[in-house]
Amino acid sequence: MKFVLQPWQMLLLILAGWINRHQQDAIEYLLTENRILREKLGEKRILLNDDQRRQLAIKGKILGRKVLTDICSIVTPETILRWHRTLVAEKWDYSECRKKVGRPRMDKEVVELVLQMARENPTWGYNRIQGALTNLGHEISDTTIGNILKQHGVSPAPGRKRHTTWKTFIGANWDVLAAIDFTTIEVWTKSGLATFYLLFVMELSTRRVQFAGCTTSPDEGWMMQMARNLTDAEEGFLRDKHFILMDRDTKYPESFRTLLKEFGIEPVRLRPKSPNLNAHIERFMRSLKEECLERLILFGEESLRNAVGEFLMHYHSERNHQGLRNRLIQQVAESRKSQSEIDCRNRLGGILRYYCRKAA
Repeated sequence: MKFVLQPWQMLLLILAGWINRHQQDAIEYLLTENRILREKLGEKRILLNDDQRRQLAIKGKILGRKVLTDICSIVTPETILRWHRTLVAEKWDYSECRKKVGRPRMDKEVVELVLQMARENPTWGYNRIQGALTNLGHEISDTTIGNILKQHGVSPAPGRKRHTTWKTFIGANWDVLAAIDFTTIEVWTKSGLATFYLLFVMELSTRRVQFAGCTTSPDEGWMMQMARNLTDAEEGFLRDKHFILMDRDTKYPESFRTLLKEFGIEPVRLRPKSPNLNAHIERFMRSLKEECLERLILFGEESLRNAVGEFLMHYHSERNHQGLRNRLIQQVAESRKSQSEIDCRNRLGGILRYYCRKAA
């Protein structure tokens, strides 16, 4: 019996052949493009993430090993099939649901308490920390406390006592700690442009700042006078302070530091190139310059002192400070809840502005 193809069957075969040929051309182009890209990359390994491996594993499993051998170029067919086996295995992985054996882990809250007590109390040993935890309802052994400190790199009590951290020192002496620093500004004088050195002292706990003085030549004699002013028994800014932070600038001579020690104020000289250790007064210097001095052209020492004085009044009673929970250093007597009109006031011709209620 002779089989005769119908016209529509012939058309279908021609169309299928054309589509197959078109797909084959597309595959050959992609293979050629892939090969060229591989030549550009050279011997470099292509790094794939988990999602990309998952996509290749699913598509590669559909094609099978034989087809992958012909078209796969970035990895071997065995690698793609291995990824697929791993993907299937992860579906049936219930290891997280298994009951864990052995001693349970120490509660995170207890670990943090142990570390906090050790860091805040350099002289406390394992037994002292154990007793403090017992008072809070946590019963653990001193051996466990030792293991916790060892895992987090915290030394035993003798070592912690010898190596007090900067944060611990600042916190322990916060109320009796001050800072001192210089800044410079260019001022026009009769003889031309001159560099003035401005000396400021800050009380860290309150952020109060005093302008000690300014000069074009901060020599030893001038510094000794500044030290006497700051340590005056009645009006000295440092009269109730025990420590003062300062950098290693040669403008702080040994005689200056010795005079401070005689009044019970210990100079704490900071490490070189470490402005972060005196960050509070460094931040004040930045505010002084950015908000005031760098926006003015100063003529003579009197205009410089006037600008600094105006900024300090603004800084203490009109400018909010993020380090003090966005509050003022010196609260004014005006009522914030009154219903009077709001008034915008300014200093230095509008460079410094603040808002308040008009007096009733």
